[in-house]
Amino acid sequence: MQTTPIASAGQTYDGSAVDGSLYVKVVDAAHGAPSWLDGLISAYSTYGLAVFAVLMLAGWWHARRQDARRAVKALTAPILTMIAFAVSTVLKQAVHEVRPCRSLHVITLEACPAPGDWSFPSNHATLAAAAAVALWFVSVRLGVIASLCALVMAASRVWVGAHYPHDVIAGLTVGALVSASLALLLARHTTAAAEKITRGRLRPLVVS
Repeated sequence: MQTTPIASAGQTYDGSAVDGSLYVKVVDAAHGAPSWLDGLISAYSTYGLAVFAVLMLAGWWHARRQDARRAVKALTAPILTMIAFAVSTVLKQAVHEVRPCRSLHVITLEACPAPGDWSFPSNHATLAAAAAVALWFVSVRLGVIASLCALVMAASRVWVGAHYPHDVIAGLTVGALVSASLALLLARHTTAAAEKITRGRLRPLVVS
């Protein structure tokens, strides 16, 4: 398997010098793994973000039966997640890191994205981490479950060959920091928002 990195061209960045060797080891392990395991990981890598949507929905459903303030936090979780995604997208366009499957010319489980589909940071990892942190403010149990799912999502993106390890670490960091910062900022206004919503037409959103 050829692992010689290509030279950076124009404004692009070749991140293979950071942890390209580790990436290749993971990809090689994926090729040597049982097909059922690769299939399971690939499926989660592709569709696993839906798990976080289900967890958010469950968090909101239970929160509105317990506390209007918690329900407000549950309603903001998707918003925080999408803001983190926007930050991740901006970083992608700023860094322009070439996908590892192109820089290292390796065959991966997931089809190598087209040129211009940048690698750093991982949007999947960002979304997963942002959702997990937002859910911590709704329910500790859901936060724990979502955090574990986020770590698996990040690892799966390397396993299928879509990202370097540093891409997913950066994604987890960006998602967690953006979500936590905004959640703490919004926490100051949760009580006021809950009281206002319970007096209006949107009451069913926060009170069962």
